[in-house]
Amino acid sequence: MPVSAFSDADREVVYRLMSVRRDIRHFSDSPLPGDVLQRMLSAAHQAPSVGFMQPWNFILISSMEIRRQIKESFERVNLAEAEKIAEPDRRELYRSLKLEGILDAPLNVAVTCDRRRSGPFVLGRAPAPETDVFSTCLAIQNLWLSARAEGVGVGWVSILDQPAVEKILELPEQVRLVAYLCVGYPTEFRPRPLLEEVGWRSRLDLRSLVYEEKWGRAASLFDANY
Repeated sequence: MPVSAFSDADREVVYRLMSVRRDIRHFSDSPLPGDVLQRMLSAAHQAPSVGFMQPWNFILISSMEIRRQIKESFERVNLAEAEKIAEPDRRELYRSLKLEGILDAPLNVAVTCDRRRSGPFVLGRAPAPETDVFSTCLAIQNLWLSARAEGVGVGWVSILDQPAVEKILELPEQVRLVAYLCVGYPTEFRPRPLLEEVGWRSRLDLRSLVYEEKWGRAASLFDANY
């Protein structure tokens, strides 16, 4: 066994952690202990980044005044999004969904990407400039998975007026908002993603998403004789 290999039990925990991660909207009023939050942020900070740029910052938001402003942005955008749905039944389903926990969660966390960190030259970024944002997303995934391991819920609020929120948070011009997260202990972790449970979307068959050599060529990985 390679020195770096994990035991069967360790691997099972990692894969189970990824399969039970959920986007949380309903939170209890239990406070989030500081040591738990520090472990989550430390996990996020261990993420890989292009050129070891580490472009992320984490803004911890407990102020209800700021959160109410963010909630107003959500409500405006959410109303506009609902109006884009042509089918009446689907529009009503959309309106019935709770899509944020901005005021309910004990903590909100804005995750940003400082696109000028490390100076004008970042090793490996020039051919693909968005890799600094992708790197920040990896930090968010680390935070999310570590939160699940701690029994903490995370909900990503994407239905926002991004420029308005960046202004509320007084972000410098070179800093981009990547994620606005609601964080706290959930009332439950659902057995399946909510949108799957209510019939909004079904999980796609993995085999339809894996190609071989070129786009659209079915992979032989799933054949019986592979």
